[in-house]
Amino acid sequence: MGLPSPHVPASPANVRPALRLDGLGITFVDEDLRLPAVQDVSLDLPPAAITCLVGESGCGKSLTARAILRLLPPQARVQGRILYQGEDLLALPEARLRALRGSHLAMIFQEPMTALNPVLRVGDQAAEGLRLHRGLSAAEARAEVIRLFGDVGIPAAAERYAEYPHQLSGGMRQRVMIAAALSCGPDVLLADEPTTALDATLQGQILNLIREQSLARGMTVLLITHDLGVVARVAAHVGIMYAGFLVEYGPTAEVLARPLHPYTRGLLASSPGRAPLDAARLPAIPGSVPPLGQRGPGCPFAPRCDQALPLCARQMPAEYSENGRRVRCWLHLPR
Repeated sequence: MGLPSPHVPASPANVRPALRLDGLGITFVDEDLRLPAVQDVSLDLPPAAITCLVGESGCGKSLTARAILRLLPPQARVQGRILYQGEDLLALPEARLRALRGSHLAMIFQEPMTALNPVLRVGDQAAEGLRLHRGLSAAEARAEVIRLFGDVGIPAAAERYAEYPHQLSGGMRQRVMIAAALSCGPDVLLADEPTTALDATLQGQILNLIREQSLARGMTVLLITHDLGVVARVAAHVGIMYAGFLVEYGPTAEVLARPLHPYTRGLLASSPGRAPLDAARLPAIPGSVPPLGQRGPGCPFAPRCDQALPLCARQMPAEYSENGRRVRCWLHLPR
């Protein structure tokens, strides 16, 4: 049985994006050493829709999301533009960016146990943005957080407000993170693998919650995952990242039904939903993502690709675009 198509509408091509990444590059610099980690990523996030970024660990998905909020380590150098409501986030003064973080642009981090402060009550942590950005009093912020906790499905919300992260389950901690991210009504939500380490039931609940909030609030979501089942369930559009490059992008239903890049086809073939019922083992893509510093001039997927051409090892192809689909692969370019 194949992966189901998502029951979400694709945004019209002429709609202005809520957020635009234009030629984003991230390079780590250490003395004379320069290590490109993300290269020439251009991506439009349609308003009031969920876009997924997919790929194995080390492909640059989380770095891309963190670059939007400029939450990268000091040794990172960022190129390109990130446009939000006519402003380039990469060029803004820090004070202006602080005003946007949390209020207009929010993020759910990958692991709530490390993202939440272990010595502060979860309610106080969720209330911080309300007091900082909306000027609410302590009592007003507490009441609003309790309401938000209820909205995201936290039972006995007033009691949970006073608890510490270690007193909550993984699912409840993730809901606290979502409530905190939603507290100021952001236009754009960045969700970095929000269902990691949760069981299947909790994963479904969290995904449904994010989708419901996106629809209810008209909120744009960039959801990072390695799970194509998640993509099929919630995303209007999907981008496939490999070794720092966006190698394929398009409407989810089309990408899943007719993948263009060999890496996308490999990911789909190794998905449990695509494997033959009588298969003893899931198919796997041989090898692994090349680490920084070990990526040659050609397509980084070439050593793992069963369709690689001699040219693939020598030169990274330009991006080919047609009818809303984009791909970086010599198989789709005239030679």
